[in-house]
Amino acid sequence: MSTAGIFIRGVLMGAADIVPGVSGGTVAFITGIYGRLLGSLRAFDINCIKRVMQGDIKGAWRHVDGNFLLPLVLGIATSIFTLARGISWVLVNYPVPLWSFFFGLILASALILLRQIDVWSMDRLICLLLGSGIALWTALSPVLGVNAGLWGIFFSGFLAICAMILPGISGSFILVLLGMYGTVLAAVKNLDID
Repeated sequence: MSTAGIFIRGVLMGAADIVPGVSGGTVAFITGIYGRLLGSLRAFDINCIKRVMQGDIKGAWRHVDGNFLLPLVLGIATSIFTLARGISWVLVNYPVPLWSFFFGLILASALILLRQIDVWSMDRLICLLLGSGIALWTALSPVLGVNAGLWGIFFSGFLAICAMILPGISGSFILVLLGMYGTVLAAVKNLDID
């Protein structure tokens, strides 16, 4: 896969991560890089630390698949920082078409995931129903009022980043449920890192 292809996939993941209800992990899965992404993230382990401590930066770079991870992260960051303003505007001025578009993406990704199941069994059906129930419960949950202080933002960001990696779980939606979406989006839009 070319560096440009990886970068574009990162841009798509970043765009998905901005909008509540859409998961960057789902985009990674649909575009065929999810396994490689997990492998890269999993490689940040004790072996990586040992290589860095021994001065083997090239070995650490290869260990974490840096030639994949760097353009992906740059694509995600580019997308988030360039699209935050536009997505904010569209969410305010044209929410229904935007939500409709992303709802279509969610349905398409669900169909792709369902096609991955070759044989249906009772345990898979139970998992599907359980996952659907959790998704429905999450979607209908009231917004929590997390403190917008440093620890509240850290906690919210931690949960959102964990969710962004998993296909089907939107980190931005987690921020909405925690009452932090507007705060974080405004900070990204205004490059406010204080």
